[in-house]
Amino acid sequence: MIPLIAAEDWKRKAVSLRPEVEKIVAGIVRDVSQFGDRALLRYTHEFDGVQLSSVRVPISRLEAAWMESKSSWRRVFRAAADNIRRYHLRQRRESWYVDDGDGVRLGQRILPVDRAGLYVPGGTAVYPSSVLMTAIPAQVAGVGSLHLTSPPGPSGLPHPEIMAAAYMLDIKNVYAIGGAQAIAALAFGTASIPSVDKVVGPGNAYVTAAKKLVFGHVDIDSLAGPSELVVLADKTCQADWIAHDLLAQAEHDPEASAILVTPEVTVAEAVCEALQDFSVNLPRADIARLALCNHGAAIVTNSMDEAINMVNKIAPEHLELMVADPWGMLERVRNAGAVFIGSWSPEAVGDYYAGPNHVLPTGGTARFASALGVDDFVTRQSVIGYSQQRLERTVDDIALMARSEGLEGHARSVEARIRVND
Repeated sequence: MIPLIAAEDWKRKAVSLRPEVEKIVAGIVRDVSQFGDRALLRYTHEFDGVQLSSVRVPISRLEAAWMESKSSWRRVFRAAADNIRRYHLRQRRESWYVDDGDGVRLGQRILPVDRAGLYVPGGTAVYPSSVLMTAIPAQVAGVGSLHLTSPPGPSGLPHPEIMAAAYMLDIKNVYAIGGAQAIAALAFGTASIPSVDKVVGPGNAYVTAAKKLVFGHVDIDSLAGPSELVVLADKTCQADWIAHDLLAQAEHDPEASAILVTPEVTVAEAVCEALQDFSVNLPRADIARLALCNHGAAIVTNSMDEAINMVNKIAPEHLELMVADPWGMLERVRNAGAVFIGSWSPEAVGDYYAGPNHVLPTGGTARFASALGVDDFVTRQSVIGYSQQRLERTVDDIALMARSEGLEGHARSVEARIRVND
């Protein structure tokens, strides 16, 4: 089901936005920016097959979705939300000021953005967990206004579990809009949807292309590609468990990437055999098989040193360490969005429940990007409070630096304050 290959033969399959997708999305973004709600309603009818009279979801429908959800669902999602909030509270930073002598005060203010847009997909699979993962860090950061968009189903409303999760988190601004048109609405605003400062959340190629186009007008979290999992394993691993984890990853999407890296050829063979057995009764087996055939691999290396180097080269979104000393191995991991330590930490634990965010860098961007978190919803504002005494001491230095750059006006703006007092 997945190819067994040597480390030197592995190459990342390029995943890029197709020109035809970008062309379609450019038209959608332009229309929404010009025609607002009218364009939203037209595209919703065209793409989702739903005729809406309003894109806003009434709070009464959010409440009804919550009340109609099963008590077991409410209990579990409350517990997951508590875990996620507790984890993200540790990320919160405070403003600070320092006395630098001579009556000078320097500092940094941490300020939440005013409005954030949350995109929650709703297609072949439904992701109410993404409501928690996008909204809670924004709430912890102190964002005053959250605006959630999610595609409508046949009822003209987002999936009930997405609405229920929004109600649980007291998100009042929910809109039955999906795709590129939702991203454009959040970026530019319409009569129904105010423009926001930042747009976050995963989506398909059209959503990603729209985020790329609106970046600069608003901030975005990332240009997310298909989801990825790498499992690093040695001979102590449970091959059956690895096979289940790779299938769990592959069932996301036909473009999802599920890779085993190991120096043990017997481990690779055992995992490949187990994949054949376990995929038979999987409800999304067809999707998983496509993903494994096209984007999966069992990479066999000559040593564990080569294996960890391969992991850092791939820079996966998710990395499971199924080795004898996972905490020791963690010290050698440079590039990964999230690391799952040991055999009792399957990726699904992080996807839903443990607390760390599941919105993660993909496509090798873990080399320089990080998980969604509180810092994504704040700005850092520098504060400079100079005194006359310090300016008099440093005027010549500042003026010299300004003139070295050919900016005479800068030099004079500093010197003028000193001449007044000569």
